[in-house]
Amino acid sequence: MGTQGSPVKSYDYLLKFLLVGDSDVGKGEILESLQDGAAESPYAYSNGIDYKTTTILLDGRRVKLELWDTSGQGRFCTIFRSYSRGAQGILLVYDITNRWSFDGIDRWIKEIDEHAPGVPRILVGNRLHLAFKRQVPTEQARAYAEKNCMTFFEVSPLCNFNVIESFTELSRIVLMRHGMEKIWRPNRVFSLQDLCCRAIVSCTPVHLIDKLPLPVTIKSHLKSFSMANGMNAVMMHGRSYSLASGAGGSGSKGNSLKRSKSIRPPQSPPQNCSRSNC
Repeated sequence: MGTQGSPVKSYDYLLKFLLVGDSDVGKGEILESLQDGAAESPYAYSNGIDYKTTTILLDGRRVKLELWDTSGQGRFCTIFRSYSRGAQGILLVYDITNRWSFDGIDRWIKEIDEHAPGVPRILVGNRLHLAFKRQVPTEQARAYAEKNCMTFFEVSPLCNFNVIESFTELSRIVLMRHGMEKIWRPNRVFSLQDLCCRAIVSCTPVHLIDKLPLPVTIKSHLKSFSMANGMNAVMMHGRSYSLASGAGGSGSKGNSLKRSKSIRPPQSPPQNCSRSNC
């Protein structure tokens, strides 16, 4: 009667991501901003490596992320080479207030091409809350990301802005590359959490989700759900754009007003009006 079954996993997919970049660009700040997950490395020796796990919601599926922050110092390059084995996604992080950290991305790309070729990667500009000290223009970083076939985000761990969204986007790229998208698409049954997220996001703009009286983790799930399903708004490169149909409605209203004015019959002058009076 007391037989123990196999433990139920708390996730549907497990992915290993690396955060790489020069030292002092705030990779540790990104990990510390994540609310849930363990912070201890499963390996006994982790000098020069910060480790954390977190679980995100992607298209109704739970994706557990193992996040490894490799030190940006030169003496830890050999550690990066060893930990890059088995990595399924890489976040290239630089500090928008430090031009030198952005110029060093080229060196990290060479390391990745040599030791982890073909692994999906995204470019992340950190510390957006210090935009008044910006040394790397957004347009330049976006153009660099497009040149190297990468998605680009600017994030702020202090403001909890775009952190979960960047991890969610990289997870989607990895899963689609490995064909996982075809696994859960057919005959999919929406979970209760998925249906609740869909109902809230469908009537709430993404930039107003933070104002809802909900826990921080649920707000993060709602924003991730909105990003993943393209509902209500699109948020990229640290900006949000509303896709509501209000603009279209106002335009049609303006057109109807114009039409109503155009069909108004011209008023004839009074009978006793003379040209001099007009």
